[in-house]
Amino acid sequence: MALNCRPLSHGYAPSVVQTAPMDHNESKYHSHRSSREAMTSSRDTKSPLSTSDLHAAVSLRLAHHDYRYTRGRRRLVEAILAAGQPVTLPDIVVAAPGLAPSSVYRNLDVLERSGVVNRITAGGGHAYFEFAEPLLSHHHHLVCVDCGSIEDVFLDDELEASVDRSLAEVAGRAGFTPLRHSLDLHGRCAGCGSG
Repeated sequence: MALNCRPLSHGYAPSVVQTAPMDHNESKYHSHRSSREAMTSSRDTKSPLSTSDLHAAVSLRLAHHDYRYTRGRRRLVEAILAAGQPVTLPDIVVAAPGLAPSSVYRNLDVLERSGVVNRITAGGGHAYFEFAEPLLSHHHHLVCVDCGSIEDVFLDDELEASVDRSLAEVAGRAGFTPLRHSLDLHGRCAGCGSG
């Protein structure tokens, strides 16, 4: 299966799940596949959590960091959820009319510091936001440095375990205890070419 980056305006569907750090047992892939097939960008991404459960999880994370789950933050979370893909600040402003860009920026900062969203830096230095791993299934990204497209990559259990072991070995040599990992591979998508 070829891995091609797609523009952000196409088909990313988040899978909202509760996972423990470095627990990759939720994968639905079989370990009998080639290493090329072990890395894929498609998967059943239907959310096992209801929207109300997602809001409850966000509210708890914010409260843990002494923030309130205000109406503006709720609308921001709903805009990210509705987008179903990593989004930029301008994407959110368009999707949620009435939210001022300065308010979106401040609230994204609060959501990021509270572990609700992650920031992904893409080509051209553009910042994209998506739900953090505890709220979204574990995955990695292929980031095109030319067009800024982001491709989600899910590894099968065997390959993910190999990555975990390798990273734990590297961290152990430095006396570092890993809790989780996120890999963003930066390069050129098939549409932009390799040159």
